[in-house]
Amino acid sequence: MKMWKNTALAAIIASAFALPARAEDVINAVHFTPTQVGFAQSFLRFVDKVNAAGEGVVRIEVRGGPEVIPNTQLGAAQQSGLIDMINNPAGLYLEIVPEGDAFSAATITPWEARENGAWEKIDQVYQEKGNAKLIAWVDTGVGFHIWTVDEPKVQDNGMLDFNGLVLRASPLYKQFFDSIGAQAVVMPMGDTYTALERGMINGLAYPSIGYKAFGWDKFTRYRVDPSFFGMDVLISMNLDAWNDLSDESKAVLEKAAQEFERESSDAIRKEDEETRALMESEGMQVVEMTGEGRDAFLDAAAKSSWDRLTERDPTHVEELRELFN
Repeated sequence: MKMWKNTALAAIIASAFALPARAEDVINAVHFTPTQVGFAQSFLRFVDKVNAAGEGVVRIEVRGGPEVIPNTQLGAAQQSGLIDMINNPAGLYLEIVPEGDAFSAATITPWEARENGAWEKIDQVYQEKGNAKLIAWVDTGVGFHIWTVDEPKVQDNGMLDFNGLVLRASPLYKQFFDSIGAQAVVMPMGDTYTALERGMINGLAYPSIGYKAFGWDKFTRYRVDPSFFGMDVLISMNLDAWNDLSDESKAVLEKAAQEFERESSDAIRKEDEETRALMESEGMQVVEMTGEGRDAFLDAAAKSSWDRLTERDPTHVEELRELFN
């Protein structure tokens, strides 16, 4: 009898080990800036965090940056399933999910968005329109500055005089520039250096993060304060690829995402301060907007995001405005 029990137990154990183990989930990813830029470095820290926590369960394989898929095509590439995960600003694929404007106009943090229902709501929209599952809203706490070749003038009300300024723009802030009287030229980041070199533009807008890596500070000697818009950098996944993950893999990603939102915000704020100080020590001069002009500038920036969203699809505007402000 005892021998029969031992034999039966051995058979059960053997059959358990014979069951095929679920293979490690592998996620292919692309980031929106060249690897040396701070935003890409931040994403790579997230990747390391996930890969360490998810060893044997889930692994992110980074395929590269815009040399693999241009950043303006990342949203469509994810939507179609060409790539599993993207690290990309919402502003670069507003034609797919116009509600991404809520991130740039937001006055709340990612962790507040998770608490008040804003994250759940915007995630639903991305799933429906972009076939995307939002993973994290990262690198928050800093904004965009205007940088100019020549010293810009400030009007009596404290706002910058935009007459004569030809600024490189992205789709995120072209409408804003148009509304305040600047001439905005939409072009890829990779073309900006040549445009500055040839005098095709005499300024641009970009965060301080990564600015020196592009070499633009060789031409622009003035930074305009205050910054405008908030960071809208997202980490997201193709929804089908997300649904194919094991529950354990999803748990690893969700935990890492919530932790990294705070970590990346702290890190990017520190990098922003250090980068601005370094450029100032190298001769970058600061022009400050003040008073009524400053307030009007910031109000126009926020208004442009909500106006653009309203024009494209007003369905969720009021709800998102309430949740994200």
